[in-house]
Amino acid sequence: MDFIAIIIEVIVGVIIVAPLLWLSGRVLVGGRKAKFTDAIWIVVLGVVVGAVVGAFVNGLLGALITLILWLYLIKHFFDCGWLKALVVAIIAVIIFVLIIAALAAIGIGLLTLL
Repeated sequence: MDFIAIIIEVIVGVIIVAPLLWLSGRVLVGGRKAKFTDAIWIVVLGVVVGAVVGAFVNGLLGALITLILWLYLIKHFFDCGWLKALVVAIIAVIIFVLIIAALAAIGIGLLTLL
């Protein structure tokens, strides 16, 4: 992965993933522990370190290491345990899927009007 691709991935991650992590973190660990700047740091560090890990370790092992890395970052920045970090990540994914489904429904609805 080249430097420009990592920068683009960080920017997109901060725009899309950070708010979702922040929202799910606020719900599960509270507003005092889950700050928006912490969510931004989780995304930036997760993308950069994940790219470095991905450069050296591929396949299932690389994916597992990256997952553990992201969970550790959530655990560290949101000051929670491993299980709560996992639940924060799962809730963020569920919110993401719901948003994508809603946008798809709106997009499909708009296409049928044409």
